[in-house]
Amino acid sequence: MKIIVCMKQVPLSSKVEIDEETGNLKRMGAATRTNPFDLFALECALRIRDQIGGTVTVLTMGPQQTETMIRDAYMMGADDAVILSDRKFAGSDVLATSYTLSRGIRLLGGADLIICGRQTTDGDTAQIGPAIAEHLHLPHAAWVNAITDVNEKRIQVRQDLASVFQISEMKYPCLITVDKDICVPRLPSYRRKAEAAAKPIRMVSCQDLPDPDMTRFGLVGSPTTVERIFPPPAGAGSVTLEGTAAEKAGQLFDLLAAAKYF
Repeated sequence: MKIIVCMKQVPLSSKVEIDEETGNLKRMGAATRTNPFDLFALECALRIRDQIGGTVTVLTMGPQQTETMIRDAYMMGADDAVILSDRKFAGSDVLATSYTLSRGIRLLGGADLIICGRQTTDGDTAQIGPAIAEHLHLPHAAWVNAITDVNEKRIQVRQDLASVFQISEMKYPCLITVDKDICVPRLPSYRRKAEAAAKPIRMVSCQDLPDPDMTRFGLVGSPTTVERIFPPPAGAGSVTLEGTAAEKAGQLFDLLAAAKYF
């Protein structure tokens, strides 16, 4: 079983800098963490590998600083990792990002199973996984909150489609995106720390990808653009109300009225 997990490094907090010309986040040098949903995807892959055998490869697109995330993935048990890193990828929207990742998957010779987190905490589109599947012409199931059965030939999953749960079964190759309720990610193993530090990470540029269409990468390949983007304002802190319940209710009413909430 060959499993590829698509992961992403995202800003650690809302305190991020914005490029005023492009509207993109300034990722270089910013504090980052692994996208939380992707940790559930990696854990699912590791459990499937432990159950039926195979390998788990982590694939990401981003600057070289994403190596930190890859080392953590190695400490969790990933077998291999590839970083797609090139200035030509900068400013990619969902379509360009998913196309780039699909080229990376083709470079790796494809996979039996591709697993993505449901969404990222910076973009929140929940579209990357299904879009990768479309680029690769693969069946896919999104919003998976349980793997009900898995073997060497097929996988059966339960999808949470808001108003209904759906059981879907697919033969390999296929792609799934998983929700945070599916499992509890394991902690990185410090026994593997030394091994993880020595493991190679393959860096891939645009020219390394198979049959790259240069009109489909980065800003050039992004049909959607960000009109305006800004970090959310910092919280104003707390207000302590004093007095009886009735007095505090009146004070709260006055505060809400002053803030024009009604």
